[in-house]
Amino acid sequence: MDGFVVKASWVVLFFQLMLSDQFGEVEGWDNVISWDDMRLDEHDYVMVSRRMRRDDHKWDFVALEDQGGRNPNRFIVVDGNGRGDSATVQGAVDMVPESNSQRVKIYVLPGIYREKVVIPASKPYISLIGNQNQSNQTVITWGDKASDIAKDGTVLGTYRSASVTVLSDYFCASGITFENSVNAVVGGIGMQAVALRIAGDKAMFNGVRILGTQDTLLDDIGSHYFYQSYIQGTVDFIFGRARSIYKDCIVHSATKTYGAIAAHHRDSPYDDTGFSFINCTINGSGKVLLGRAWGNYSRIIYSYCDIDDIISPPGWSDWGFPSRDRTAVFGEYKCRGKGADRTYRAPWSKSLSYYEAKPFLDMGFISAEKWLTL
Repeated sequence: MDGFVVKASWVVLFFQLMLSDQFGEVEGWDNVISWDDMRLDEHDYVMVSRRMRRDDHKWDFVALEDQGGRNPNRFIVVDGNGRGDSATVQGAVDMVPESNSQRVKIYVLPGIYREKVVIPASKPYISLIGNQNQSNQTVITWGDKASDIAKDGTVLGTYRSASVTVLSDYFCASGITFENSVNAVVGGIGMQAVALRIAGDKAMFNGVRILGTQDTLLDDIGSHYFYQSYIQGTVDFIFGRARSIYKDCIVHSATKTYGAIAAHHRDSPYDDTGFSFINCTINGSGKVLLGRAWGNYSRIIYSYCDIDDIISPPGWSDWGFPSRDRTAVFGEYKCRGKGADRTYRAPWSKSLSYYEAKPFLDMGFISAEKWLTL
């Protein structure tokens, strides 16, 4: 019976395709992120080279598209030395049309870009692409912290401290460093300093570095996938309300004293959110917690991770609310290394069985089948 249902669904899809003039007209067919969205192929590099050689830097970035293709790549080239289409990343974002419906690749040449960048919700399908495997060469950096005063005279606050803020859907980045240059003192007041805030839905980060101290990565809302990336901080340096997978990442503690890796906020047991760390390397310095229950139903899972001897023995914190001991979902599954020793763990945290861990090991946790083709 199950096989019949599967075959029938493919028949329905086939007729949908046959009834459309182009495959891309099927609803949702193009609403995915693929590896091609995060890198440049040989044709792409030819197009970039043409941009760099031209004398007129005022052309619209659509002008050099391959008009013969059905889905031509659209490019913006960013170069801090004044070549390309824009000298700043924000300038490139500003060039993307409102309510954009096609993938736009913003290729950022190596350099240090000292600017605050905001990608609005009205500009989806943007890729920020640096040099593959050399993310340290392309850096977007700023130095705001929560206690700073904004231009309107108000206190900036944690969310607005972000060096880069992404509010749009279907965003992806590769080969880029996102940095907040504030060197926050552990326990300091108003020292929250976000490097990257991601609040759009369906985003992927491949081979990026996210650097800061306190509150480095605001994994705010939406479904996100972080792959083979490096995230560094001291206190709650991965935090937010999102539903995200961190796979094959390096999570690096930079504290010399104490701190915490993750702080997840979840207000209801029916929320499908949480942070799942899979096959990550947890290293660095100090003695840090694996996670803190920012919300009553905070959910953080570590599976197959290699954890150095930097974990405070309890491993987890209820944020001073004992009632959260009964509602927070904090678990570990088949982790290794000295930091994975659960002898003195908080008794309300869990050593998960395979069946308990399985929902967090599968890409279905972030509904990847609906928006990722990897």
